[in-house]
Amino acid sequence: MQIDRPTKLVPPTLAKLAAWCACLILVGVVVYFSAQVVARLMFVALPVAVAILLTALLFPLTDSLRSAGMRPIYATWITMLVALAVLAGTGWLVGARASEEFPNLVEQVQATARSVQEWLITGPLHLKEAQITSYVDEIAAMVNAQRTAITGTVLSAGAVAFEVLASIVLLLFVTFFLLKDGDRIWSWFLRAFGAVAPRVDRAGRAAWATLSHYVQGTVAVAAVHGVIMGIVLAGMGVPLWAPLAVLIFFASFIPIVGIFFAGTVATLVTLGAKGLVYALIFLAILVVEQQLENHVLQPLIVGRALNFHPLAIILVLAVGGILAGIAGAAVAVPIAAVIYRALPELARKPLALPPPEQEVPAGAPPPAPGGDGSGAGETGGSAEGRERSEDDRAGDRE
Repeated sequence: MQIDRPTKLVPPTLAKLAAWCACLILVGVVVYFSAQVVARLMFVALPVAVAILLTALLFPLTDSLRSAGMRPIYATWITMLVALAVLAGTGWLVGARASEEFPNLVEQVQATARSVQEWLITGPLHLKEAQITSYVDEIAAMVNAQRTAITGTVLSAGAVAFEVLASIVLLLFVTFFLLKDGDRIWSWFLRAFGAVAPRVDRAGRAAWATLSHYVQGTVAVAAVHGVIMGIVLAGMGVPLWAPLAVLIFFASFIPIVGIFFAGTVATLVTLGAKGLVYALIFLAILVVEQQLENHVLQPLIVGRALNFHPLAIILVLAVGGILAGIAGAAVAVPIAAVIYRALPELARKPLALPPPEQEVPAGAPPPAPGGDGSGAGETGGSAEGRERSEDDRAGDRE
């Protein structure tokens, strides 16, 4: 009785709240130290995360080649070569268009700046040329003041070139082996979970289906978005329309924030090259196309693979950006979607197995259809047996 006395001093509600707080503190500690480990291993964790996303995107092609009878090694090599060819072609197109149109962009920006300067002098603001010159000088002074920092940034970027190259090599290796031996790696991984391996397998398959659906759908939506905006920019005669279309494509992988950044850059380039009217027209088309994407393309292509509220997406992006910068913001949403879909499968109990069938002894006659296996049923016995059973029932009635 004395053992239960201390617990009676605490109300049941407070005891449950304390238990929940202890569990939340323990989970928070585990999550915090896990995040610290991932941050220290960012050199490995980031290429592996990107490799998993690329595998989810490229696996349908590898699987189709395997289904056609091709060996896994050949199917993987063809998939990797196709992906590299697409990336190389896109890079060549962007580089060629940039080197060809950048001088034209500089000339158009200078012409726009002169027209803006004339408007500031002769327009409703009636600024003096000396004031405008002072503003330009202040901007130039700010740029010169930051020249040292810019130079240091360039030098530090050159110092980490080897790390970037090593990350790309690791990314290619991980993607190759996931495409080639992903099923064997998953089977080996499940051996460590023993009796709970079926639950982990269900959760992993649900997570993979969600990730594949999300990545493939997002790539399709981003491609449509980039192509439409590229056609609009090319139709307006904006220089660097190909690099801007590629920028819009890659920015579409970061929900909400990415398209805001890419749209701002494209609008500023249009403003500098073609003037205010073209910039406003492009901005209006961008807003309309973005609304169509959010309300038509995303529900149609991506479906319910990512059924998050915009507030949840903003919070997830903020956490990913704080932990790992732009790369963390890019992978934060698919990671949250995978966890959201995998946890219910991990917690769900497996379905009960049907009872095993009763074994029939060797040499015994098979049970009749509808019977219990102990002999002939009501319709399977002989005529003599039926007459005997009827006589017994008659004697019971007498």
